[in-house]
Amino acid sequence: MKMKGLKQFIKQVEKAANSEVKKEFALWLEASGMEFLELIQDEIIRTETVDTRRLLNSFNRGDSDSTWSISQGGLTLEVGTNITYASFANDGHTTVDLNSGKDRRWVPGRWVGDRFEYDPSERESGMLLKVKWVDGSGYWDNAMAIFEKIFDKSLEKRLQRWLDSLGGTR
Repeated sequence: MKMKGLKQFIKQVEKAANSEVKKEFALWLEASGMEFLELIQDEIIRTETVDTRRLLNSFNRGDSDSTWSISQGGLTLEVGTNITYASFANDGHTTVDLNSGKDRRWVPGRWVGDRFEYDPSERESGMLLKVKWVDGSGYWDNAMAIFEKIFDKSLEKRLQRWLDSLGGTR
């Protein structure tokens, strides 16, 4: 069985795969990473995970507190944060003092309205925390589920555009 133009098409695919397409996909992957960061931030806000904005702002490209890695050739993308409580905010946690193993701990600070402000230098006021489970908000899991749907569709469109540019048909 012979297919007209198949050899030429394969040559075009091989040539493109070794040059321009890798650059194009690397740019697309970076844009996808930025889109994922926006989804994470949207989910942090939507789930009311944090009110100090430290976690929210830690998911920025190039921020010293964030993890961001893209390798063009192998098309690798890593997104994350080095904020230690990020996983606790997502997954949930217990209020036990892990260092001492005690079932309660004193946190120095003060109440301003209905909001507690942590202040390690405060000697006169604070709050006593007893062991309890604090549910996580699932902000990362939600963003990941949304992103996987968007990513799959975006990848299909990008691949189809690339094939169309090489003379492929739908």
